[in-house]
Amino acid sequence: MDAPLLLSLAQDRVRTHGDLGLEGAWASGRALGLAWRKEGWVLLLQPRPELWLLPTAHPAWKRLESEAGKDSGRAWGAWLKGARLREAQGDPRERWIGLIFQRRVITGRMETVRVAFQAIPGRAGIRMDGVDVQSGRLGLGVPFAAAAPEPGEDPPPLRRWRETWGDRLEKALGGLIPEVMEGEGSLAERHGQWSQRRAQELILGPVEAARRRLLDQEGKRLEKLATVIAQDRVRHEAGQAIRNQAARISAELWRLKGASGTVALLDGSKVELPVGDTVEAAAQRWFQQAKKAERGLQRVAELEGELARGRAEHARKVAAFEGGETEPAPVKLKASTKDKGKKHVKDERGGKRADGKGKAFRSVMIEGFEVLIGKGDAENDQLTFKVADNLDIWLHVASHPGSHVVIRNPDKLSELPREVVERAAELAAFHSKAKDGGKVEVHVARIADISKPKGFAPGKVILKKWTGVRVYPKP
Repeated sequence: MDAPLLLSLAQDRVRTHGDLGLEGAWASGRALGLAWRKEGWVLLLQPRPELWLLPTAHPAWKRLESEAGKDSGRAWGAWLKGARLREAQGDPRERWIGLIFQRRVITGRMETVRVAFQAIPGRAGIRMDGVDVQSGRLGLGVPFAAAAPEPGEDPPPLRRWRETWGDRLEKALGGLIPEVMEGEGSLAERHGQWSQRRAQELILGPVEAARRRLLDQEGKRLEKLATVIAQDRVRHEAGQAIRNQAARISAELWRLKGASGTVALLDGSKVELPVGDTVEAAAQRWFQQAKKAERGLQRVAELEGELARGRAEHARKVAAFEGGETEPAPVKLKASTKDKGKKHVKDERGGKRADGKGKAFRSVMIEGFEVLIGKGDAENDQLTFKVADNLDIWLHVASHPGSHVVIRNPDKLSELPREVVERAAELAAFHSKAKDGGKVEVHVARIADISKPKGFAPGKVILKKWTGVRVYPKP
């Protein structure tokens, strides 16, 4: 936002709304909000410094306000709530304005504070200073001196304004010419129209794009889940089909006892037994496989029900998104009351995600599956034994130090897609001492099959059961 326009908007606000007291103020990491009745100013720092006029019910206002800390309203509001905007300081050559606010305290004394906004890209900042009171300095963004800047020659924006407005330059700078902004109506109305377009472009647009990406990822994950469940059903139904074969040879054990290879039944059919198995062992093996397949089909039925609910919820989210429904406020992290005093932090939705010093792992998405990568020995232990669940998949490069890698399996699938496991194995190899070598072996196991005896060094574990996959290290 050019310096002349910044000053013009501030002067217009002083003239038209200077007698209105502020109803509140909040400060997030990238903006300061000043609310007058049903509208307010947003002094935006990131992604670029601009001054917006928005309704307080606007989604962009709500989103920026939701980013503000709980104490910000008390800190800034203690000096600004009820205050009136009396003067706007500034220079059309410099993107800097000072907003002078006054309010009468309970003793009848007038207190004056100044909110300064430096709208220079890369050096944007906000600071509040007491003019005739000893208030603690509050600031956002890049710190800058309390004194107003002393600009040199006229910059290009001011020269353009001189050419455009000529002898009406002072009126334009004073906010008396609405045409300094495109649109219709008064300068405030044009400012509001422009601000809503910018809010959509800089705040709401990226949020909507991110929501669309997440919905697409969720849809792909559900389709991948449906494919895996369908494969599990086919596999378990095939396993259950051997129950009849086991029953047939069991009915004739009285005459087939001890037989092996191929056996002939009384109905004239022949049955091929597993190599090395007697007919008794084969019957027992097949009955066990059929029982396992029966349990597998029960689990598949449960997963199919969860999949149907997941698809219905996903369809509801997509319909809400396409219908223009705003995204709910993000869930903030807080310490669990049950684990008070412990270092790790729990998400309100139940997932253990970070310790007191920040995230102990990297997170990437592969084909809709979340993959977590440890950062060090202690962090590897935390990831494997505190974050991961028993049915998650664990990977680590064989015979070399490296990061523990975990593929989250929230749907409790019996097997994960081969391409997901191989890509996670490539990451495990890359985040190890074998990253500069050729093809390496990576151990793959369930978290339930991993243990850590007392006294083992950080990062060291014992695998009860695992498989291996050979891959090249890839980032």
